[in-house]
Amino acid sequence: MKSLIALVAGGLFGAGLYVAMMADPDKVLAFLDLAGAWDPSLALVMVGAIAVSAVGFAVSRRMTTSLGGSSFAWPGLERPDLKLLGGAALFGVGWGMTGYCPGPGFAALAVNPAEAVYYLAAMVMGMLVWDRGLSRP
Repeated sequence: MKSLIALVAGGLFGAGLYVAMMADPDKVLAFLDLAGAWDPSLALVMVGAIAVSAVGFAVSRRMTTSLGGSSFAWPGLERPDLKLLGGAALFGVGWGMTGYCPGPGFAALAVNPAEAVYYLAAMVMGMLVWDRGLSRP
């Protein structure tokens, strides 16, 4: 049952990214180009996503377990450390260079696999490098 829920949720998320044009790196790069030919249309997508997720968080805060039966693990409120800030900066630079972030990168496999596969390969390589040594103090 958990796998079916994950499959449906992932498919719905990917379809939403595609319909919202978040899997189109040219559209994303135009949104990020504040000093050039800025395209603000993705801001509406983000506002809509925040509204939907706010409802989801409000509902899930009242639940003891997820629909799949797993317990929730809410993060604590801690001060950001250098790893978090560095990771956020690296994410932003990568997003700005490629127009992809992980979710849309996978969604783009359905519409632009020749380009998306390079992004995903680089993402996996970065994860492996981090896991194999950079994450250790």
